[in-house]
Amino acid sequence: MFKSFFAGLLIILSVAISSCSAGVSGLQSYVNTSKGYEFLYPNGWIPVTLGASARKSVDVVFRDLVERTENLSVIINEVPDGKTLEDLGTPSEVGYRLLKAINKAPNSDVEAEFLRAESRQGKDKTYYLLEYEENLPDQEERHNIASVSVSRGKIFTFSLSTPERRWDSVKDSFEVAAKSFTVR
Repeated sequence: MFKSFFAGLLIILSVAISSCSAGVSGLQSYVNTSKGYEFLYPNGWIPVTLGASARKSVDVVFRDLVERTENLSVIINEVPDGKTLEDLGTPSEVGYRLLKAINKAPNSDVEAEFLRAESRQGKDKTYYLLEYEENLPDQEERHNIASVSVSRGKIFTFSLSTPERRWDSVKDSFEVAAKSFTVR
């Protein structure tokens, strides 16, 4: 009887564990030990080779092999010494500044709309999760989600972008990927 109870418990635990991991299926891990960050990204995505001018602050870019405009990037910029993410503002304030930068970029006709902002606490870092839509002239609307954190005098922005028409089918995996982003 004890064996059958133990076997039943093992089956229940196996089902529970596989149910919990179902949300992250189809994702693989990327780790940059030299820059001190890591994240999950969708299977079937490939790294993009960047030109010299793009490499100033953009550290890495991946894109979907099939849906070529679906992509992610990690952008790293300096912050004033000793500043934390909270010192830079609330999630909404940081999100609005990001939108302002997008909307005011030189030679840009992009119009972005801020959708939501939230804060989450990692092991020893705070992360802001930001979501917004972009309207690009002569292109389809895009949906973006970003995770932002400060570490070692730098602000790290991990951003995923997809055409709006695909958002409903990718939002769960994008949400998991954005929340997986961590910095040391």
